[in-house]
Amino acid sequence: MLWSIMSKPLDLNQLAQNIKQWGLELGFQQVGITDTDLRASEPALQAWLDKQYHGEMAWMARHGMMRARPHELLPGTLRVISVRMNYLPANAAFASTLKDPTLGYVSRYALGRDYHKLLRSRLKKLGEQIQQYCGSLNFRPFVDSAPILERPLAEKAGLGWTGKHSLILNREAGSFFFLGELLIDLPLPVDQPVEEGCGKCVACMTICPTGAIVEPYTVDARRCISYLTIELEGAIPEAFRPLIGNRIYGCDDCQLICPWNRYSQLTDEADFSPRKALHNPDLVELFSWSEAQFLKVTEGSAIRRIGHLRWLRNVAVALGNAPWSNAVITALESRKGEHPLLDEHIEWAIAQQIEKRNACIIEVQLPKKQRLVRVIEKGLVRDA
Repeated sequence: MLWSIMSKPLDLNQLAQNIKQWGLELGFQQVGITDTDLRASEPALQAWLDKQYHGEMAWMARHGMMRARPHELLPGTLRVISVRMNYLPANAAFASTLKDPTLGYVSRYALGRDYHKLLRSRLKKLGEQIQQYCGSLNFRPFVDSAPILERPLAEKAGLGWTGKHSLILNREAGSFFFLGELLIDLPLPVDQPVEEGCGKCVACMTICPTGAIVEPYTVDARRCISYLTIELEGAIPEAFRPLIGNRIYGCDDCQLICPWNRYSQLTDEADFSPRKALHNPDLVELFSWSEAQFLKVTEGSAIRRIGHLRWLRNVAVALGNAPWSNAVITALESRKGEHPLLDEHIEWAIAQQIEKRNACIIEVQLPKKQRLVRVIEKGLVRDA
């Protein structure tokens, strides 16, 4: 590389400071630097895969230990620049949406533009800026786009610590942020990890609707609502359907209950502002969407990747969990015969509605959700 043969050696300490400043100017809230050594994470990754906790995400097993070896993704990689960007909008409306079972709850990271493109573009600009400064540089940006253990890297880079829900937590920002990585071939000075701050707290484990956090720092994806509504291509196991409630794309419960998210920071990115059609949407209306409507509303959104069929599958489950009403049953009946996968969930939902009608039960209140809403209303006043 040019920096290694220049008559005046490159000041790597100064460059590291510059990189962090450039990152802030590009809209990242924090930038950290770490090496590529993730050997300490390999045993836990292998054990997780051996227990089949990845479910149908075959690509996770297919890449194996490459996820813990960034230097294999870009030969010559010496450092990983880890960044985070806040995504929490000012009008997240967590509590008001969760406690109204006639509305659909979309995980708040997915309400705006797909973050992958935005972060990758900013990381590419950061790489180009470093390249311009050095004269020569090999780099590659990643945002959920390659087999890489981004959370252990973020932890090593000092962006936070791993919470018991397996997400990165930061003392000043909670966990409502995206992560991204820039692999480079410069031997920059590395940052140090921060002290973990969970202590004996197990709030995330006890609040999880489906018990997906099977032990501290370990999530069985097969039980996780985010996996069930986003990654799972087939039928949602019947045992989990009532527990999903009105969550139609992802779940934020383990983050919402976390005491550290009292310090969560709002995003400055206009692209992460909620789209009107996805913010507190009426379930019956969502179930009426044609594929063309779905594609139009989700253009440029992370939601689009699950497709119209799985979207309807998720909404059907939420309608089954909604308060009994003739309007709900009529909506469910209207889409019978479109696809066997959808029919299975429609039939289940109608059965749930009829059961509530016959038992004169208007709505089933899940204790965990009631507790979560109380916590949100108390701890996140701006949202309640």
